[in-house]
Amino acid sequence: MAAAARDSGRRADIECDVVVLGGGPGGYTAAFRAADLGQDTVLIERYGALGGVCLNVGCIPSKALLHAARVIDETLHAADIGIEFGRPRFDIDKLRAYKDKVVAQMNTGLASMARQRKVNVVTGSGSFVSPHEIEVTGADGSKLVRFRHAIIAVGSQAVKLPGLPWDDPRMMDSTDALLLAEVPRTLLVVGGGIIGLEMASVYSALGSEVTVVELFDQLMPGADADLVRPLQQRLAKRFAGIHLKLKVASIEAGKAGLKATFEGDQAPAPQTYDRVLVAVGRAPNGRRIGADKAGVMVNDRGFIPVDRQMRTNVPHIFAIGDVVGQPMLAHKATHEGKVAAEVAAGHKSEFVARVIPSVAFTDPEIAWVGLTETEAKARGIAYGVGKFPLAASGRAVGIGRTEGFTKLLFDPA
Repeated sequence: MAAAARDSGRRADIECDVVVLGGGPGGYTAAFRAADLGQDTVLIERYGALGGVCLNVGCIPSKALLHAARVIDETLHAADIGIEFGRPRFDIDKLRAYKDKVVAQMNTGLASMARQRKVNVVTGSGSFVSPHEIEVTGADGSKLVRFRHAIIAVGSQAVKLPGLPWDDPRMMDSTDALLLAEVPRTLLVVGGGIIGLEMASVYSALGSEVTVVELFDQLMPGADADLVRPLQQRLAKRFAGIHLKLKVASIEAGKAGLKATFEGDQAPAPQTYDRVLVAVGRAPNGRRIGADKAGVMVNDRGFIPVDRQMRTNVPHIFAIGDVVGQPMLAHKATHEGKVAAEVAAGHKSEFVARVIPSVAFTDPEIAWVGLTETEAKARGIAYGVGKFPLAASGRAVGIGRTEGFTKLLFDPA
């Protein structure tokens, strides 16, 4: 491959058709698709295993722990149908090992898929040094990768609220919470979104007294309020407290714990907790990859604008996943990765996101897809509503889970 104009002038260690920066769901999907289309493909991943946040410190380990939480909950309610159990006991080391085993199995599968497709996986942190070059810095030094097309799939990181004692190990973000270092007696969860509620459910099932604080007027902002209501009613019976329209003003670290002070119309008195989990969203990594040296535009929030073909303002450089904007979902990233790889290979493809499913693996689970009632009202769109309550389902009655419903919005015309 001929060297590109405006390159660094250095000798490249690797030359390829397509380089993918980031090995999460979007990144590895893009790399595999590019390889399937005959492109000489390099996949750069800073960690030792593929899968990104979703597989290693997100979706997958959380689902393993949520499964354990569901099993514990079912044993507690088995007496209602005549099956007696003692109070469940768990081995935290075995539970942690189970979670890690699930992740490792998926890691192995991805590594095998990369080998089968002859994708060159390069381990290290990648940063652009020119519009056609990325320098990768790893344990064995640095490598210069020269490419014809690049796909940026660098994801996001957990937001760390400023002014909090993050140097204290008792402060946790979602990644820390999944390590399962211990089960605290008391846990404050700042943020009542999907991530916060899933982790709150896990720790509650394991025995923690959980308090959730949410800045907005409902849990899981963005979902229709009626969808969230059955979950909120169930969690209110399990958690020590759920506080809406409340802000954490400060957290002070002390020997006895982390003292939280709150602001709001009905703010409770300051309270000390053994641990605090902050789950208030994620921030894109667009400003961490030297994008300016490639001429790639990054906005003030760290997102990289793209068109329907996932192209950035630099035609041969694409971006996908969390770094291009909401919703930050793995299944959205995988589809974007497929589109970017196809366009880079000269195929006609585009990303038209008419409907993107959202799912919360809480108990009860919540899922929605397409236009919500909240969005329809805000946009002045007329709609009708059809509902089927689970209390009318024989299956739901049979397993004692009649809370909730299925809802359909339709065009009334």
